[in-house]
Amino acid sequence: MSAVRELIVVGGGPAGYTAALYAARANLRPLVIEGMQWGGQLMITSDVENYPGYPDGVLGPEMMKEFRRQAERFGAEFVTEDVTRVDFSERPFRVWVEDDEYRAESVIVATGASARQLGLDSEIALQGRGVTYCATCDGAFYRDREVLVAGGGDSAMEEALFLTRFASKVTVIHRRSEFRASQIMLDRARAHDKIEFLTPYLIEEALSVETGKLRGAPVEPCGPVVEPVGGEAHTVRAKGERLDQLGSSLEVLAMGSGDDLRAARHELIEAGPLGHAPAEKQRAHAAVCQKWPGVEAGAEALAGQRR
Repeated sequence: MSAVRELIVVGGGPAGYTAALYAARANLRPLVIEGMQWGGQLMITSDVENYPGYPDGVLGPEMMKEFRRQAERFGAEFVTEDVTRVDFSERPFRVWVEDDEYRAESVIVATGASARQLGLDSEIALQGRGVTYCATCDGAFYRDREVLVAGGGDSAMEEALFLTRFASKVTVIHRRSEFRASQIMLDRARAHDKIEFLTPYLIEEALSVETGKLRGAPVEPCGPVVEPVGGEAHTVRAKGERLDQLGSSLEVLAMGSGDDLRAARHELIEAGPLGHAPAEKQRAHAAVCQKWPGVEAGAEALAGQRR
């Protein structure tokens, strides 16, 4: 059992490293349990061009290395393992990495989000080469292209609407004829003249791995076809050579892995269920602080719905 620390930060993405930096500069000697896949979403992002201080852009992984190095410079310590269990029932709070126990007077949960992938080998191979998970990050690269958005929730509709600023056409493909998106978001997407819908279809593959550049995606119906009329399997092709799989792409993760930790995350959500409006985030944060004084949680770590 280790000595009781002032602060433990759970998570190794932008929020976790920022918290560690400020805590380290306040001489709190934070311990950052950053996880095996440290760096967060930016580790699968190519060029970041919308962050101040990088006029020529910066690669996502390089930015995360700099975030980490800056926090380390001021005294933050790092454990590159996944948290497996927590106990916030009393102070000092207890956090486990397998059999190793760490204790602290305060804990910041900044576990963030992770890309919700389709599960295709070809998708992984073409990641950053036509397959992307963030419209805001990468949308400007697809000017005058035809883009495919995979998903049927609010996030997919948000991504599709954002992409209309750049793409010549956006096709939303969803495996069901019904959508999880709120009616207002669905209505906005349906009303846009650049957005079309293809339901219920599944993406079979991302073409073509051998060239290192996405050029299309075979899709196949998985139920009675509603949009468009028809039903045969075919390939959705891009204007030019690139077609992009975006949309319902973020799934909020538990704090690491393991049943105990997932249960703790459900408790966090129960204490403060989170939507994406600022007022909902504030209510959720207040509820968590009231239930566990000394525990702070980042927005994505609290989200009760998938993005």
